[in-house]
Amino acid sequence: MAGVSGCIKYSMFIFNFVFWLCGIVILALAIWVRVSDDTQEILSSEDLGSSPYVAVNLLIAVGAVIMVLGFLGCCGAIRESRCMLLLFFIGLLVILLLQVAAGILGAAFKPEYDRILNETLYENRKLLSTTDGSGKEFQQVIIGFQEEFKCCGLVNGAADWGNNFQQYPKLCECQDAQEQCTNYDGKLVYKEPCISFIKNLLAKNVIIVIGIAFGLAVVEILGLVFSMVLYCQIGSK
Repeated sequence: MAGVSGCIKYSMFIFNFVFWLCGIVILALAIWVRVSDDTQEILSSEDLGSSPYVAVNLLIAVGAVIMVLGFLGCCGAIRESRCMLLLFFIGLLVILLLQVAAGILGAAFKPEYDRILNETLYENRKLLSTTDGSGKEFQQVIIGFQEEFKCCGLVNGAADWGNNFQQYPKLCECQDAQEQCTNYDGKLVYKEPCISFIKNLLAKNVIIVIGIAFGLAVVEILGLVFSMVLYCQIGSK
């Protein structure tokens, strides 16, 4: 193997292949969170833009870069190229540092994120009571969400629907007597507003992002060690 341990060489190749697959998984999961029907329409707001998705957008970029670095690492290991391995090491180190910075910023700006989320939900609540076509799509999204999570309205329950409450015959209809129901405008409806369910759903997505980031950090540290060991062995042959 021209002075380079075949075990280390192919271990590095296998590691980088797995690393490349991790990039694909991260990219796929981040895109799924970004375009999820359960959250995209609920969080849409002309005034607030894409602020709630900053962390997810960052993961999409990281996933794409990891795919490129994984490919670079595979080529560097098989061809025993110190240049490719060094580029791989530097790129991986930069990503790891960016992840740490993103984690610190995420923790620091969590109150701001919560404020933006509340403002978005309270702003979009108005779309439930609008009678023109501007809120039609959003209303259909919330109707589906209500049926799935057995809740009603966004903030104030059925009252959020205003005059539209009678336009949908089975809106918020509570069919199970054992559910938490209340009487509104002559109908038995779900008592709990959907805002808490939406926040819980987004919190689960955040946990997914954090879990991916931590797992990725461990893989990146291993990648730094593997690449530097192979880099040094190639240089000493």
